[in-house]
Amino acid sequence: MTKVVIIGGGPGGYEAALVAAQLGADVTVVDRDGIGGASVLTDCVPSKTLIATAVRNAYIKDAPNLGIRVGGAPGDDTCSTAADMKRINERVKRLAVAQSEDTAARLVKEGVEIIPGEARLVDPRIVAVGDRRITADVVLIATGAHPRELPSARPDGERILTWRQLYDLESLPEELIVVGSGVTGAEFANAYQGLGSRVTLVSSRDRVMPTQDADAAEVLEGVFRRQGMQVLGNTRAESVVRTDDGVLVTLSDGRTVTGTHCLMTVGMIPNTDGLGFEEAGIRLDGGGFVQVDRVSRTSTPGVYAAGDCTGVNMLASVAAMQGRIAMWHALGEAVAPLKLSTVASTVFTHPELAAVGVSEEDVRSGKVDARIVNLPLDTNSRAKMNNSKDGFVKLICRQHTGIVLGGVIVGPRASELILGVSIAVQQRLTVDEIAHTFAVYPSLSGSVTEAARSLMLASPE
Repeated sequence: MTKVVIIGGGPGGYEAALVAAQLGADVTVVDRDGIGGASVLTDCVPSKTLIATAVRNAYIKDAPNLGIRVGGAPGDDTCSTAADMKRINERVKRLAVAQSEDTAARLVKEGVEIIPGEARLVDPRIVAVGDRRITADVVLIATGAHPRELPSARPDGERILTWRQLYDLESLPEELIVVGSGVTGAEFANAYQGLGSRVTLVSSRDRVMPTQDADAAEVLEGVFRRQGMQVLGNTRAESVVRTDDGVLVTLSDGRTVTGTHCLMTVGMIPNTDGLGFEEAGIRLDGGGFVQVDRVSRTSTPGVYAAGDCTGVNMLASVAAMQGRIAMWHALGEAVAPLKLSTVASTVFTHPELAAVGVSEEDVRSGKVDARIVNLPLDTNSRAKMNNSKDGFVKLICRQHTGIVLGGVIVGPRASELILGVSIAVQQRLTVDEIAHTFAVYPSLSGSVTEAARSLMLASPE
């Protein structure tokens, strides 16, 4: 029986453990923080629970526009709500712990041994946990990453915060300054604005979410500004310091911003330091990330790695797939290498932004020969019913064959709607095949088939 030892119980680790157990291996998971890792306990699950709460609050505030009176007198179109952060955060943490416990129970049911503690590699075949030594045939490193901190803006857990410290707040930040306008910064800025904070978003670029589709980012920045968010572009936070009643942020362009709290979202650092990886011959890059190939192998035979510690598209879904691929490969199963061009991602703002495959920038730059259609969501009947005015469906197909190469959706539940486009990209479906597929009427997904029909009827240049 093959002995597999997995260091880290996040998505890369626990999904790998389930595959290895299914294939008959003797599996041990060494976990420091709790099964599910940061993804379940401090990152994805808590943040999306908080965001779901903020979205629900937005729907309540929008109720008068649909003819529903929430308190007040007839004809009063105002709707006042208040966020009880103590109760919200209690629920957030309770759900995270429950998800962790459910995942741990699943591992135990499948025969996986879970050892609490911090592991390090003694050599490529021996994992140390305290005084215990565990011999392995296969080792998977899934140690994750942690928020990057700036020397001039050290989080204190009270006024200057990382996103992992937000859930200990007992009151809503009155004036929240969010430093960093990537996915994490945009999500939290939008969520806290939705809960009632006055938010300032500091972006080092000329637009928010610079790595996302430009049209999508423009729509979302427009929503942010329309709802009262102050967006400061082309500047960085030089320092963040505590004041008597809040924080003072000094920007690189000389301006200063004051608020009650500051949230730092300035990147991630891999958890690879001091764990014996380099001593075991495992190659790290300049940022400390474990270098892996497309089947999750490190530079050391028999040692694999998955998840944020590899720096490969830092998403929970990618971590899980890396872990599965590692075990399929290590245990002799047929496996296809990781294909990042088929990875779907979502920004959980309101509205959501989801994308997969080739981008419009790839097409505009000449990298890919393709056709594009962008269908505004406000023409969709279901969107009108829901009073959803912001968003679109963008579909990209190969110029002559019509094979779907990618897509972007901005709108309610875009994270769910993108699945159809993801299947099309993964299975190399054509716009003709999507166009001939029935969509429910009325539905938001009908815009995907409508976009396909537009491309099917368009004549290639």
